[in-house]
Amino acid sequence: MALSEPAPHPAQEQIRPAAAGDSAFAAAARAVALRAPLKPAVPVPLPAAPEAAELTGPVFGTADVGPLDHDLTRQHHGEPIGERIVVAGRVTDRRGRPVRGQLVELWQANAAGRYAHPLDRHPAPLDPHFTGAGRCLTDGDGRYRFVTIRPGAYPLGSPDDAWRASHLHFSLFGTAFTQRLVTQMYFPGDPLLPADLIRNAVSDAAARARLVSALDRTLGEPGRSLGYRWDIVLDGPSATWTETGGAR
Repeated sequence: MALSEPAPHPAQEQIRPAAAGDSAFAAAARAVALRAPLKPAVPVPLPAAPEAAELTGPVFGTADVGPLDHDLTRQHHGEPIGERIVVAGRVTDRRGRPVRGQLVELWQANAAGRYAHPLDRHPAPLDPHFTGAGRCLTDGDGRYRFVTIRPGAYPLGSPDDAWRASHLHFSLFGTAFTQRLVTQMYFPGDPLLPADLIRNAVSDAAARARLVSALDRTLGEPGRSLGYRWDIVLDGPSATWTETGGAR
């Protein structure tokens, strides 16, 4: 079944350069809007049992995800520039139960801090071997895994020269199936973390801390990449913060 062409994303119509009187946070918010998924959430029927809604994602199959979609370093003929990393974790509900078959999407800047997006005006170079987008399905234990490069920081173009810390964008479907949850993951020890305006906009200190991944050498590939573990909780008091309304 063919899908119709989606309507233009609001970010494509509303983004404009930062003006001299703009606040740094306003510039950051506009910059983040560019990185939202370009396609709307796909409506999927709710399962008959409410319990099943908490333990399984929308009905995606292996045919919906290509064999290299999770590996952002192998989507082109050449090797991308940058530090190779593996990012992996589990998607669970509030009780720690795995959410199986969850479609997890990732997008990011390249090693120079530039997105492969026509509205990204950062003058850093593009990488012809790196698109910066991938996706995968969680397995029976709710686990996901991506192979990629560590993204670079980038300026927001604000009067006070604010920069974004290195981060990855994630989107996945919530347990209600009608809402795409969008969030961000950061790296431990990044010196730009204390000044990152988007992360600092999360008022709850515990929720803010949960956005930072943990270095896990067991996830990496010896001699090639470091590993970072980052778990996502979809609901409850320890829910991962989302851009669409905070923690859920």
